[in-house]
Formats: sequence, C-alpha cells, structure tokens
Amino acid sequence: MSRQSVVRGTAILTLAGLVARIVGAFFRIALAALIKDEGVGLYQMAYPVYSTLLAISTAGIPTAISKLVSENLAHGNYRGAYKTFRVAQTMLAVSGLVIFAFMFFGAEIFISLFRLDPRAYLPVVAMSPAVFFVTLMSAYRGFFQGQLQMLPTAISQITEQLGRVVSALVLVLLFLPSGLQQAAAGASFGAAVGAFLGLAVLVATWWRQKNSFQAAIGKQTLQDRQSAAGIVARILSLAVPITLGSLVLPLISLADLSLVPQRLAAAGFDNTRATELYGQLTGMATPLVHIPTIITTALAVSLVPAISEATALGRRRQLQEKAYLAVWLTLLLGIPCAAGLYLLADPICLLLYNNGEAGSVLAVMAFGVVFLTLYQTTSGILQGIGRTMEPVVTLFLGAVVKTVLTWVLTANPAFHIRGAALATVLGFGVAAILNMYRLQHLTGMPLRAGETLLKPLAAACVMGAAVVYLYYKLEAAFMARGFGRAGDAATCFSIAAGVCIYFLVLLLTGGIKREGLLLLPKVGPLLAALAEKLHLIRR
Repeated sequence: MSRQSVVRGTAILTLAGLVARIVGAFFRIALAALIKDEGVGLYQMAYPVYSTLLAISTAGIPTAISKLVSENLAHGNYRGAYKTFRVAQTMLAVSGLVIFAFMFFGAEIFISLFRLDPRAYLPVVAMSPAVFFVTLMSAYRGFFQGQLQMLPTAISQITEQLGRVVSALVLVLLFLPSGLQQAAAGASFGAAVGAFLGLAVLVATWWRQKNSFQAAIGKQTLQDRQSAAGIVARILSLAVPITLGSLVLPLISLADLSLVPQRLAAAGFDNTRATELYGQLTGMATPLVHIPTIITTALAVSLVPAISEATALGRRRQLQEKAYLAVWLTLLLGIPCAAGLYLLADPICLLLYNNGEAGSVLAVMAFGVVFLTLYQTTSGILQGIGRTMEPVVTLFLGAVVKTVLTWVLTANPAFHIRGAALATVLGFGVAAILNMYRLQHLTGMPLRAGETLLKPLAAACVMGAAVVYLYYKLEAAFMARGFGRAGDAATCFSIAAGVCIYFLVLLLTGGIKREGLLLLPKVGPLLAALAEKLHLIRR
C-alpha cells in the first residue's frame, strides 16, 4: 500500500464525511429551529447511552477485522481473510442483538442510573434498534477497509446520514404536536432508519463483489490453517484493548450527562436552564468541533491496514514515513480549524443556530480541535503497529483529568458550561501529548517541528488576523447596504477567504511542497503544476 493509496482512501472517506456532516449540520439547524435548546438537550441525552452500548456491542471488532484482513491479504491468503470476515460477522450479529434488547428493555434503568430528565425515556427507546444495524454494518466496513476499499464505507455513510436526517425530520414534524418528548423520540428513531439503509448498501455491494473474491480464493494455493476458534481468539486479543479505548469516549459523555447538569445546578441554574446549556454544549458546540475530525477519522481508518502491512512485512522506513505524513496532515488542517472556530465562534453559532450564546462555549471548545484530531490520528497509527493498549491508557488519563476539572469548573458560576468545555479541551490535550510521545518513542518517527507545527501556526496567525479584519469590514459594508443578514453573509465570505489565505501563506513559506500536493488523488498533479507556474511552490 503506497502513500498515494493511504491518501486516496483518506480522501474518499473525508469527502463522504464532509457530505455526511453537511447533511448533519442541516439536520441540527432544522432540529434546533423545531424543538429549541430544550428539545435538543433531550435528544442528546439518548446519545451517550447509545454510543456506550454500541462501543460494547462492536467491541473493537471492525478495527480488528481491518487489521487481520490486511495481514492475510499481504501474504496472499484470501481464504483466511474471508474466514475472518465470516467469524466476525457472526460475533457482531449476536452482540448487536443482545445489546439492542438491553437498551430497549433497560431504558428506565439508564434514566434512573444517570439521573436523566425522565422525558429522555422515549428517545433512548427509539434509538435502540440502531445498535443492531450499526453493529452488523461495522463487520462489512471492516472487511472492505482491510482491502483498502473505502468507497463502500463512504457510500454507506452518506446513505445512512441522508436516511437518518430525512426520516428524523419527518417524524419530528409528525410528533411535535404531541409534545417535546415525542418529537425528540422521533428524531432519535431516525438513527435506526439511517443505519438500516447504510447496512443495505454494504450488503448489496458485497453481493456484487462476492464472485470475484470467491474466484481469488479458488485460485489460492497457499493453505490456510486458521481455525474459527483461533480467529476468535485473535479478534478478541485485538478487539478488547480497542474496546476499552472505544468505551472511554462514550463513558466521558455519560459522565458529562450525569455531572454537567448536576454541577450547573450547583452553580445556580434550574433544570430547564441546565438542559438548555447542556444542549448548547453537546448539540451545538461539540458537533462543530468534531467537523475537522472527519479527515482524521478517515485518515485513522486508512492507516490501520496500511501500517499493519508495513509492520507485518518489516518495513520500518515505510512505517515512519506514513506516521509522519499522518501527523503532518493532521496539524496542517487542525490548527487553522481551531483558529477559525475560536475567532468566529459567535458569528458561526448565529449563522447555524441563530443562537449567539452558544458561541462562548464554541470559543472554548475550539482549542480542543488540535488535540482531538491529533489523538485520533496517533491512535490509528499505534493500533496499526499492534500497540492497541497505548491509546487506551493515554485517553483514560485524559478522562481522569477531564472529569475532575468538569466537577470543579462547571459548578463555578464564572465558568458554568464553559468550565465543562475547558475540561474537555485539557483532557484531550493530555491524551494527545502522551500519544505523540509514545508514538515517537516506539517508531522513531521524525518530528520536524518546523514543518508540522511552526509553519501551520504562522499561516494560521496570518489567516486569523485577515479573517477578523474581513468579517468586521464586510459586516459593516453589508449593513450599510441594507442586507437583512449582514453578519451571516460576512461570516461565509470570511471563512472562504480564510481558507484561501491560509493555504496561500503555506505555499509561499514552503509549508506545502510539491510532493505534498502530488499525494492528493486526481487533482494533486494539476494543483502542483498550477502552483509551479505561478511560482507559489518550493520543491
């Protein structure tokens, strides 16, 4: 698997993720307009329960499938790759069914255990069927990703999101006259509809490819000596540590679900106001901060099979090269995203949610973009080299820091909900820095701080100054001409200009070189030729 293959796979998943996030952003805007902060808060209360049980249900198996399939195919063992998929598929079907039943019939237990608003009962029940479909879907995604086929995953992601959003909004409109609780439940059930449609796409894709894969198995001369029990043991040996890591984030969300409203009450807010603030944190600011993770999530998914192959074949130089490329791309994109979200926090929240108050939360959360994206990328690399427990330990330490700070800061009236946001930033900061230390120690990956950190920071500073200047100038100009939504128009133009300015400064300072542009699928050579013609690039 070449560098181009990794970047191509990342680009495919990134594009799918962007489409899904754009659709999701539209959904959240529409949802906030229909059911307001309080309704969004009820809807969000079902998600930590769902994500925690989903992490238990999938048990890290998709990543294990991807890694084991990649290793088998690297040695030409198609029969072993297919057997791994079938065994994992059975495991996930059983676990998904069990966890779905547990969430459906145990909804009241979760409401009581985490002291949720009693109105969250119906959203929790309505979301439970999604567990089964997503769990089964993850087996197919892991199998395709192990072959470095990212397109099936990308198409299923887009299908899943479109199905979720359309069905959720239709159900919200149908149930809203019956009450806020019923409307939030309708929105939650959209996750099940979307997951079913995403699964259907993957099943159809596999049936189209099945004959060619079976033909490759028929031509295989290499004998596969793996037993089903042996495959289960290998999957579990990889999956259990990944599961522990996967559980940390949902458990952090569950801790927030329990702690944040309580500590807001200690700061003097009543139940309704606490639910509204919780909705701003988890339903408005957090999704925006997670938009840049579309790229790093895609990068991590592409890296696991690529890094696994390099490790299996003993190619240390290739491993170091891929690890450096991943970290460079992460900081190249994460740093300007953090700067933009911080500087335009209020205008962005007004544009998307017509809620300027959420901007103060987003401004704090923006700093976490760099740490969150860096943690995801480095975790993918560590998992690829077989050090699956490393990200678990670092994230657990970060979670401890976050939980303590959430307890202390959220109850302080001077911070209140911003205290929970700051705790999240610092918690991920601890996890990301520890991950980077372990990665460099284990792989000998070159750091090259000037390329990975200093040049993106300098370009982001120039971009930030230009964006703030442009925003206020454009807002004043639009207002003078009587535009009804001058601030929204100024925000859109400023963001677009900021992207152009950032990459122009990087090109001029050598932060992006010709070989970096050539890594981009399809358009890379064209962009490199254009940049050379305009004398904007250094070799």
